[in-house]
Amino acid sequence: MRIRRITRSGRELTDFLAQGQADMKKYEASVAEIGRQVKAGGNQAIFDLTLKFDGARLDKKNFLVTEDEIGEAYDQVDDDYILAIRAAIDNIDIFHSRQLKNSWMETDDLGNIVGQVFRPLERVGIYVPGGTAAYPSSVLMNAIPAQVAGVREIAMVSPPDKNGKLNPYTLVAAAELGLREIYKMGGAQAIFALAWGTETIEKVDLISGPGNIYVTIAKKMVYGDVNIDMLAGPSEILIVADSRANPVYLAADMMSQAEHDVLARSILVSDNAALIDRVEEELNRQVKELSRRDIIKESLESHGLCVLVDDMDEACEVANIIAPEHLELMVENPFDYLSKIHNAGAIFMGKYTPEPVGDYYAGPNHILPTGGTARFYSSVSVDTFMKTSSLIYYTAEGIKQDADDIIKLATVEGLTAHANSVRVRK
Repeated sequence: MRIRRITRSGRELTDFLAQGQADMKKYEASVAEIGRQVKAGGNQAIFDLTLKFDGARLDKKNFLVTEDEIGEAYDQVDDDYILAIRAAIDNIDIFHSRQLKNSWMETDDLGNIVGQVFRPLERVGIYVPGGTAAYPSSVLMNAIPAQVAGVREIAMVSPPDKNGKLNPYTLVAAAELGLREIYKMGGAQAIFALAWGTETIEKVDLISGPGNIYVTIAKKMVYGDVNIDMLAGPSEILIVADSRANPVYLAADMMSQAEHDVLARSILVSDNAALIDRVEEELNRQVKELSRRDIIKESLESHGLCVLVDDMDEACEVANIIAPEHLELMVENPFDYLSKIHNAGAIFMGKYTPEPVGDYYAGPNHILPTGGTARFYSSVSVDTFMKTSSLIYYTAEGIKQDADDIIKLATVEGLTAHANSVRVRK
């Protein structure tokens, strides 16, 4: 297995980043057709599409997860898993609770009041990937910030297996959070159902959660009818490593992202060519022992990259250009570099902080901006599930004092009715 190697100079980096962007256009027509079917057929369209794509037969009797199924799920998981998921829930809840904002008001000398009122959304939908794999961590990262925000209704969707069942680990994670409105559906059809509603499903205000390219395109199509968290692409990791970094750790961390998807990007940036050589040797050694080695190999060969830079300042520049979802600072003194990193979804500091610590347990959210969007976007948070209203209260004395300025500004814009609504109060 060989990974592409480049230097910072030239167009190689730009070309690599362009290659990594998924071409959504070729999928849009088929996703739009799924949306048309859901809008026209409601529940029955969901059942038909689930049979087509997931091989599961659903009807109105087994569409919604039952308490019996939740009980069966608990019987299928071990006690150590339950203890681990509860510890993760505590960490994630504590972290997100620190993000809560308080409504505020300020009063001036005339008694005028301005402020902001923060309120949770009423109803949200969370998408949890499923089918052949288990992603209980995605349940936690979607639902906990919504619950901390104060969202009253959370509808969870996840694709079933061919027997019409959801993964027991995913179900137990949902049950531990008290989620009970759980539908067996996935793919683009689930996004359309949440956004528009069906005979069974009440439409939501926001849809959150990662999925495949069909899910992402569907979220893009329903944006405006509902809000969405973000348009997530394939997972990615960028590791900034100095000469003292451990190649065993670096290789393991690159493969931790490569196993997600053949389109996942794993990037190593270092000023030490010998370290890059050792990392490649470690990749070839460690991959033999991993269950998803075929996916890892294809991912690294197609979308892996090693960038040799002149110094660590240039390494940080490359990281900021790429703006990765996950950025690891595998350097001797990581806090010395933190001020130089401007664009990253999450930053993992030091050799004992691999990316999976954030994926599962530490507390910060793992639903992060991908594809360079960390230049302008942030992770899912409590703010994702809240809305803000501005508050303005003027007294009689206040409006009289400010009236002439307001009238002047309205007149300059040619909005005489605006000016008049203030003038009549003078």
